[in-house]
Amino acid sequence: MSTSEEGTFKVGNASLYTKTWTPTGPIVAKLIFVHGFSEHINRYNAFFSTLAAHGIQVFSWDQRGWGRSATRPADRGLTGPTARVVADVAAFIQDKLQQASSSKSDATPVFVMGHSMGGGEVLTLAGDAQHRQLVARVRGWILEAPFIGFSKGEEPSVVKVVLGRLVGKLLPRQQLKHVVPPEHLSRDPEVVESIRNDELCHNTGTLEGLASLLDRTAALSSGRVKLGSDVHSLLLTHGTNDMTCSYDAAVKFVKEQDAVEDKEIKSYEGAYHQLHADHCKDEFTKDVIDWILKRSKIESKL
Repeated sequence: MSTSEEGTFKVGNASLYTKTWTPTGPIVAKLIFVHGFSEHINRYNAFFSTLAAHGIQVFSWDQRGWGRSATRPADRGLTGPTARVVADVAAFIQDKLQQASSSKSDATPVFVMGHSMGGGEVLTLAGDAQHRQLVARVRGWILEAPFIGFSKGEEPSVVKVVLGRLVGKLLPRQQLKHVVPPEHLSRDPEVVESIRNDELCHNTGTLEGLASLLDRTAALSSGRVKLGSDVHSLLLTHGTNDMTCSYDAAVKFVKEQDAVEDKEIKSYEGAYHQLHADHCKDEFTKDVIDWILKRSKIESKL
């Protein structure tokens, strides 16, 4: 069993919507979760509740421009550049790590997980030397279908990218619709319909935000981002039929991270982009729980 509690997280001039899922029994691990493009954390209620029922406390928030953190239509997709996006993620992780270490008796290990765009964000942070001390305090990193490259046929044209960048320099806050087809995200018809009818999945970015997203993805796919030995453990989970983010690019990235000794790749045959809401969701959820609990036991012996 578990309980959930809503709140706010203040960073800079922003007040962001947060939610915490807490076990009713002992807490054996803590997970910080970073969501993807055009979604929000309440779409993960079932997944997070199951994690909490197994002793894993989950912390997450609707990022700038998304979900309940976008309180006005003008806020939609207004994420800011990569520096701000990563700074928000780092601030949220830092806040939870401070809470975890505030009590000398609390040695509960902390994990970080990112889905899709959020997966690319946590990798960008984890590979940034300025965050090395923060990264070293995280027990493990979990990637659910991270955005490291476009799936085949989904790449934007060079002309579209160049024009978007040029206009974006003049009008960075200019909003632009980018619709990810709901039927590409899950094989479950009910999930597809719920995404289509979810007003908080607004499919709206800004030229600055979308350009920054492309820059992060290019840095990851090109190999310019390298993880160091401060990344203790890494788990990649990805569906082989993902029509949004490239399965091959994600596998290649993780395989090339030679400095990470404890890394694992888990593929889900035929699965689409949202593993937590696809036909493989039970297997996926069990895999995530088992991976975290195994490393939590290791941590408790250190």
